[in-house]
Amino acid sequence: MGDERGSLIALEENHNVPFDVKRVYYIFGTKIGVRRGYHAHKHLKQLAICVSGSCTFMLDDGTQKQHIELNSPTHGLLIEGLVWREMYDFSPDCVLMVLASELYDENDYIRVYDEFLKALAS
Repeated sequence: MGDERGSLIALEENHNVPFDVKRVYYIFGTKIGVRRGYHAHKHLKQLAICVSGSCTFMLDDGTQKQHIELNSPTHGLLIEGLVWREMYDFSPDCVLMVLASELYDENDYIRVYDEFLKALAS
């Protein structure tokens, strides 16, 4: 939303963010050609918003892969369930903000793709 002064986006948990927000982080200054992510989460829900610039997400549910470009601060990408994610094609001005449903917990990560596939099968 905005007017002649500029734009404003409000993020409200359990309204336009469909979970309680326990953690917010952002990625910036990513070097050209770098891919990030390479993991899935067992329980975490995330809402990713490119507040500046652009990047692309590859989401893999074990059956199909989707490539989704984020390039507007007015759109977010909700990631929930057991989904492998990779981020790439970061523009030089990219600032990727992520809202998370839980605090950081290394035990929630699956960092090996074959283990991700095994978790899907069980």
